[in-house]
Amino acid sequence: MTDDGSRIDATKPSIARVYDYLLGGKDNYAVDREIGDVFKRDLPGSVAIAFANRSALTRAIAEIVRTSEVRQFIDLGSGLPTADNVHQVAQRHAPESRVVYVDTDPQVLVHGRALLEENDRTRFIRADVRNPEEVRKHLDTTQLIDFDRPVGVVFSAILHHVNDDEDPLGIVRYWREQVPSGSYFFVSHFRSGHNAETEEAERVLQQTFGRGRWRTDAEIASLLEGLEILEPGIVPAALWRPDPANTPWGNSGERELTVWEYLIAAALARKP
Repeated sequence: MTDDGSRIDATKPSIARVYDYLLGGKDNYAVDREIGDVFKRDLPGSVAIAFANRSALTRAIAEIVRTSEVRQFIDLGSGLPTADNVHQVAQRHAPESRVVYVDTDPQVLVHGRALLEENDRTRFIRADVRNPEEVRKHLDTTQLIDFDRPVGVVFSAILHHVNDDEDPLGIVRYWREQVPSGSYFFVSHFRSGHNAETEEAERVLQQTFGRGRWRTDAEIASLLEGLEILEPGIVPAALWRPDPANTPWGNSGERELTVWEYLIAAALARKP
């Protein structure tokens, strides 16, 4: 049980823990590994989605801090702490950076708070991204984030877990209206490939969690209405401003992505 009274249920799979397992983490249970193994065994190569997404997030946070005045972030649906979390990347470039992490999974809360107990510029709160006002008015958010100054809003691999009838557009619009000009929005999202791999991966997620919505580039762009989508636009996460020093192809030019790497897109947008 966590300090807010919520129980960690080891009998039901958690999206955050399955993702942790796919990334090679150890904060997961047998029920999570069972789902993760479906991807590893029946959908070989699909684990590349998780790694491509995480790498794009790392590059985006570094880019925001290096090229703008943003020094505060809200990471919505953050998942379990792993290597190069948002605060670690941001504080590496600007130690004064502040981050509020948000997730519904009680295990995320336990591990996040343990990791960050000595970091007074970071908070972990348990809240549902589908209720953005709960996040906005949470005491930890109001204490750490100054909404009169630009904010980095992170939707890393979370909006595809918001079904159409749960109004993902309204969630992004809410945050767009809360933050001032000069704020940044990072979004990574399952990208519809109109192929057997997409259909099977979507089926597994919907069957297991009742959510997991692949969207086209146009649908992803529509979630960012009112924002300026920066170069290179909405592209496969592996191709979002890749670092030549850390890519398989180095400086020799782009390689052909796997079918799985095409199925996770990334984009960075700015509020004018």
